[in-house]
Amino acid sequence: MPLDVLYEDEALLVLNKPPGLVVHPAAGHEEHTLVNALLHHCAGQLSGIGGVARPGIVHRLDKETSGCLVVAKNDDTHLALSAQFATRKVEKIYQAILCGELPRDRGEIHAAIARHPSHRKRMAVDSEAGREARTTYQVLERLQGATLVEAMLHTGRTHQIRVHFQFLGFPLVGDDTYGNRQNQHLEDLTRYAAPRLMLHACRLAFTHPRSAKRLRFEAPRPEDFLDALAALRS
Repeated sequence: MPLDVLYEDEALLVLNKPPGLVVHPAAGHEEHTLVNALLHHCAGQLSGIGGVARPGIVHRLDKETSGCLVVAKNDDTHLALSAQFATRKVEKIYQAILCGELPRDRGEIHAAIARHPSHRKRMAVDSEAGREARTTYQVLERLQGATLVEAMLHTGRTHQIRVHFQFLGFPLVGDDTYGNRQNQHLEDLTRYAAPRLMLHACRLAFTHPRSAKRLRFEAPRPEDFLDALAALRS
């Protein structure tokens, strides 16, 4: 499996993950994962903190999400990067296409997130049981029945961007889990049906654990994301 490597040295590598690729083995996805490709690419030289199933994996992106992902080659690097994620010193910026026309050009969503009480594979805004979650965003482009936004994660909750924009009433294009009704309306309006969740981790910045230099990376929008923008502009 070819890897789109944005940066690599003896301590870590940064990848542009394609959409549709599972990061690590799990039930139903034991093979053809990013971890399988990394083990081959790095000849087994990955940190062991994540265990046998998740060697080198400091953070993850959902299967359908594309973009920047950092991988640790040794335990010291893994621990240092994990600490930066935990203390919110990693800059994580995403681009997303939303169903509907977001009224404000920029804003902040500060709403706690917890496991959904009845749908165990979903998350939900829950001010009592939830953990703090904060997302800021700005509109990049207004489309036909949709909006392209850039969102910065200040916390790292599961499905945070998806849940937060659903909470505002503007779920992501292609998100059948959190926005099936709005996606059906968009398809009726534009005759466009997204092949996947339209979410892309476009930029990532962190401090290199060894050199102490601040590194910044940018992943170009994948082809299906560009196709979605073209279809929703017409």
